Amino acid sequence: MKKTCLLIVIVLMLILTCKKTQKNDLMKGQIAISGAWALYPMVVKWSEEFKKIHPQVNIDISAGGAGKGMSDTLKNIVDLGMVSRSIYDEEIKRGALPFAVCKDSVVPVINIKNPLIEKIRSKGANKELFKKIYIDQSIKNWEELISGNGNTDIHLYTRSDSCGAAETWANYMGYKQEDLKGTGIYSDPGLVEAVKNDIFGLGYNNINYIYDNKTKLLHEGIAILPLDINNNSKIDKDENFYSNLNELTKAIADDIYPSPPARELYLVSNGKLEKKAVIEFIKWILTNGQLFVEESGYIKLSNENIKNQLDKLQ
Repeated sequence: MKKTCLLIVIVLMLILTCKKTQKNDLMKGQIAISGAWALYPMVVKWSEEFKKIHPQVNIDISAGGAGKGMSDTLKNIVDLGMVSRSIYDEEIKRGALPFAVCKDSVVPVINIKNPLIEKIRSKGANKELFKKIYIDQSIKNWEELISGNGNTDIHLYTRSDSCGAAETWANYMGYKQEDLKGTGIYSDPGLVEAVKNDIFGLGYNNINYIYDNKTKLLHEGIAILPLDINNNSKIDKDENFYSNLNELTKAIADDIYPSPPARELYLVSNGKLEKKAVIEFIKWILTNGQLFVEESGYIKLSNENIKNQLDKLQ
């Protein structure tokens, strides 16, 4: 009886010691992240899942545009910046260390109630036409876009904040964000609302702000102006992949949808990572975290690219 009681006590002590050790081994820390609206929903999802494993790591995330994310990072205001455009050479020279984490795209959006919607969607537009709308403004009405007659003005919208969506959309046409014409609107949600409230509106958005991630369908009031990829002035069957989010992300993953406006999304640090919690968060994103990418409406990185990003942590 005494031996049995002693054995029970020893087992209980071992269990308590193990639990205490596990508790002491729990990762702790603070991670501050700011930047691109494009990456914001994905990073929120990643942080929620990461905290299930490491509940004592606090992650603060704020959106405000890729420009803010890069600026905050290089000023050491945050640990990581969300950036949804290519990283500039001058930013690399200042210490920016980018980690590609997933992909998405920018798409042109119009109002579903546009009276010429069917003709617009059947014809689409290529980069030369978008250049004539957004850069030199030689096309100013919807009828010109579809080679028709009329004078229905295009109400053109762009982004007012320094952001990856605008830079990527401009890059598609061979230009920079500052070259884009149109009424400036702050943020992805703001630009979506502007087009939804204007039947003659034309804008551009990151895909996760125009599709509902639960239904995978376009949000009410919004339609996509399809890209005429082969420049034949009509949208062929193999160019028509916008009816739901899964179709579009597959076209991006298969490199059918052009890049730009498809692009990689980055988390950027200022120099080599030092904080354990930040290192482990990046490492987790590039491994187990990739399991949440497609369900969140983004595109996973290739295995080779993941290895290249992980090598930067060494």
